[in-house]
Amino acid sequence: VLFDLCLRFPLFSSLQAMDERSRAIASQMVGATYISQAADARRAREALVRVLLEHRKWPEQGWDEATIEMLLQDLALMDSNNFLGNVGVGEREARIFSGLVERRYFRLGHGVGRSGELAAVQPKAAGSSLLATLANAMTLDLLRVCGLTRVTSCIVVPMATGMAMVLTLLALRADKPDAKYVVWPRIDQKSCLKAIRTAGLVPLVVPNMLEGDEVRTDMTALTALVDAHGPDAILCVLTTTSCFAPRAPDRLEEIAKLCATRGVAHVINNAYGLQVSKCVHLCNEAMRVGRVDAIVQSTDKNLMVPVGGAIIAGPRAAFIEAISKSYPGRASAGPCLDVFITLLSLGVEGYRALLARRKEHFTLLRAELERLAQRHGERVLLTRNNGISMALSLQASAAESTSDITFLGSMLFSRCVSGTRVIGNSPKVVCGINFKSYGAHIDDYPVPYLTAAAAVGMKESDITTFIHRLDKVIRQFRKRTPAEAAPVPVPAPAP
Repeated sequence: VLFDLCLRFPLFSSLQAMDERSRAIASQMVGATYISQAADARRAREALVRVLLEHRKWPEQGWDEATIEMLLQDLALMDSNNFLGNVGVGEREARIFSGLVERRYFRLGHGVGRSGELAAVQPKAAGSSLLATLANAMTLDLLRVCGLTRVTSCIVVPMATGMAMVLTLLALRADKPDAKYVVWPRIDQKSCLKAIRTAGLVPLVVPNMLEGDEVRTDMTALTALVDAHGPDAILCVLTTTSCFAPRAPDRLEEIAKLCATRGVAHVINNAYGLQVSKCVHLCNEAMRVGRVDAIVQSTDKNLMVPVGGAIIAGPRAAFIEAISKSYPGRASAGPCLDVFITLLSLGVEGYRALLARRKEHFTLLRAELERLAQRHGERVLLTRNNGISMALSLQASAAESTSDITFLGSMLFSRCVSGTRVIGNSPKVVCGINFKSYGAHIDDYPVPYLTAAAAVGMKESDITTFIHRLDKVIRQFRKRTPAEAAPVPVPAPAP
């Protein structure tokens, strides 16, 4: 109904930009040939919009900014606050004081959703509602292009990954109010643990196990924990795909099977895993062989937009709708608008090209780190199951300096290198839980190390500059105390 309304809407200029009479009058002032040519150019842009409305699919090729701005202007003119002669006498009429703020949001001031549902249509904001509907439709295409072919529904929510997980957990709890535990394979990232606590639930931490260099899910410990507390007391198992090396993604297929047999919900934190084919494959296989209720991923990490949005998806449309209906009040249109603009700018071909380049950069980054490691008597840890992050041992460097190894991370940051993490053996208390060797995802990891990731949007020059600065920093760090012996290579783990 909304799409049919928009196709007939008199203000929707992409479908009714300049009528024949207006063109005839304009031709008298400029000339019929020039006006006809201009009208043809306009109709070419209108055709792109018409195809988007008719098929509700992510375009194969990206649009130019002028076409996107044209569409956004037309959508804004469909909202009541932009009607000529409109008189608003309510308490919320999309009034915007600052012109700068108004332009930032393309005059779309009503947000998305209504008090009863995040995806509901607003009577006063047909344009904003249409934008949100199209953004969700294109996002579902995005998930399938990336490989999540078993997902049937998704929604873009105006909150980052941690709060999106809170919303998901609360939606699960509405159907199982007496369950208070979340089984959580340890991932040393505060937002996951805080999401559980914020939802009023109790985390049951599953310690990981070491397989060679890699930190993996301990299925024996996880199964024992589920059986010890029972399915009635457990709300869900909260697993992780994308993570910092040397941790690997959780064993999603085995966990999904366990959740299906025990009758326990399963939520996957796929924060920046949408860009990683290994993570996407794990999610897809988990949906095929067992139970998955929701998969949560970040918009900023996967789509290069400002922080503030997430995509909640799943194989059951009814549960995604339940999450949408649990959102209180209207929501900011900002994250949805960012996704809408970015997907139209990229197109399917543009995003596939980004994913291909990311894989190339991952291979290049690992090769460059291995060469650097040889120069300094270190090695790149063997983490075959992690397709985005890698780790460089710092054992030889730590042995040659009296400084705490984490100071090396500060040295990098002061030289404008961001995103790396230097992990030693530091304990930390998070949400009242004591963690030994926090950051390593396991107690007593054998060696200190530094992490680096090849994420979407990285440039080859980033890798070259990073390696150059890291090389200098390691040398300077070691000089803080005179070396008494040559660096000793770190032995590889036993097969």
